[in-house]
Amino acid sequence: MRHLKSGRKLKRTYSHRKATLAALSASLIQHKKIWTTAAKAKETRMFVEKLITRAKNAVAQEGDGKMKNVHARRQVFAFLRDRDAVSTLFNDIAQKVANRQGGYTRVVKLGRRYGDGAELAVIELVDYNTGQEKAAAKPAAKAAKGAEKSAKPPKAEKGAQQEKKAKAAAQSEKKS
Repeated sequence: MRHLKSGRKLKRTYSHRKATLAALSASLIQHKKIWTTAAKAKETRMFVEKLITRAKNAVAQEGDGKMKNVHARRQVFAFLRDRDAVSTLFNDIAQKVANRQGGYTRVVKLGRRYGDGAELAVIELVDYNTGQEKAAAKPAAKAAKGAEKSAKPPKAEKGAQQEKKAKAAAQSEKKS
């Protein structure tokens, strides 16, 4: 029985699983959104939430000109092994989620992968809605393009391409 044994093994040894989760966590912190399998995303979520909470609490204690909490930074670095990710976590993300009580990440299932049928998912930081910002920009851009197309006269390039095709067909008929 598996009483009190949390987490997924992901068909990896302990060291391989630890390295995989560290790499996924660092990528998520740097890029704010990553695609992976659903099992890896759910497992990564557990680790990233703890790292963000530790960073948030450390930054809250540091406030008002006090010294940096070096111990918390070293604890996070011991897991992530990426200086850029640690600095991003403490400088940007921790300040942005200061008022949030948890639930810093979101896992969205995408369907199955064609090659092996694995269930794919996107894991992203909730306060960084990069997809929604891009989606809001697209309708405005499409409306602007529609206005440009109606204002412009039809292109003459299509006629030139059709003439080239006709000449090529005529030349192929002459050869045969």
